[in-house]
Amino acid sequence: FFFVHKMPKEKKAKKTTKEVAKAKDKPYAKPTTPIEKRVVKVPNHRYTPLREQWMQLYTPIVEQCKLEVRMNLKTRSVEIRPSPACENVKTMLQKGVDFVNAFLLGFEVQDCLALLRMDDIFVSSFEVNDVKTLHGDHLSRAIGRMSGSKGKTKFTIENATRTRIVLANNHVHVMGSFQNIRVARRAFSELIRGSPAAKIYNQVRGTMNRVNDSF
Repeated sequence: FFFVHKMPKEKKAKKTTKEVAKAKDKPYAKPTTPIEKRVVKVPNHRYTPLREQWMQLYTPIVEQCKLEVRMNLKTRSVEIRPSPACENVKTMLQKGVDFVNAFLLGFEVQDCLALLRMDDIFVSSFEVNDVKTLHGDHLSRAIGRMSGSKGKTKFTIENATRTRIVLANNHVHVMGSFQNIRVARRAFSELIRGSPAAKIYNQVRGTMNRVNDSF
């Protein structure tokens, strides 16, 4: 038989107050604050346009907003976080998220850049059924009235109200200033209810003239 003799464990000397203070001064001993990050989900029908125009989205977010952005292929989402050079973190993060969201709604990249450069530009969305409950052919005719022949009605309202409009099925997305969005939304509401396009043109032009005179 063999007997194993266990050696007694050595007691570690307690650190003095000076050693504890030095350990706290080391950079790895400091608690790290979590980095704020935003995640934007990418719809399936916008995945291909996002992939094709990725550099056009990436460049202004990085250069103008001083943010870091990447595409997570597993979750199919865009992740945005501030870089060390970013000063106004919350404002820039929100602008970056609004910029990506506007593109995913269907706006052109050049139009979305206005959200980064100007503070009074917003995106407002509503559905046809928010104005009037329609089904079947009645819904199709309402969408046709909003678009017009070859998009004429939509372009006319865009130019008159200085907004950008995206018609996606029964959804309407409007980008512009608060006052201009309200005028465009009222015009589309009248079109949904069945008003003729010629009458809406006159109302929009008259409203925009009053708005311009007030400013």
